[in-house]
Amino acid sequence: QVQLVESGGGLVQPGGSLRLSCVASGSIFSIDYMGWYRQAPGKERELVATITNGGNTNYADSAKGRFTISRDNVKNTVTLQMASLKPEDTAAYYCNAAILRRRGLFVDDYWGQGTQVTVSS
Repeated sequence: QVQLVESGGGLVQPGGSLRLSCVASGSIFSIDYMGWYRQAPGKERELVATITNGGNTNYADSAKGRFTISRDNVKNTVTLQMASLKPEDTAAYYCNAAILRRRGLFVDDYWGQGTQVTVSS
């Protein structure tokens, strides 16, 4: 099993920056995909950014140009660097890890507990 622990959330003013980190632990050989998702109260969870173990990235349109995702495959960590934050970025941010099994026939999907990001004056 894989456990994910997020950190770095908090209160920040509009235009500010924040860095979120996630550490994976447990029975791990490799993690194929790691990513960040967010969910505001009353709304569905949405993708922010993902990154493969080879370093290929995918961003939501709202994150492009402002957010940067990166990972350390030795430490099994993933980081989301957020800049130019807006009030609409306010949400609970969740770390995700996906592991492909049996040559892609199965997917083990794991989630962290979430960390709150609040952007307000």
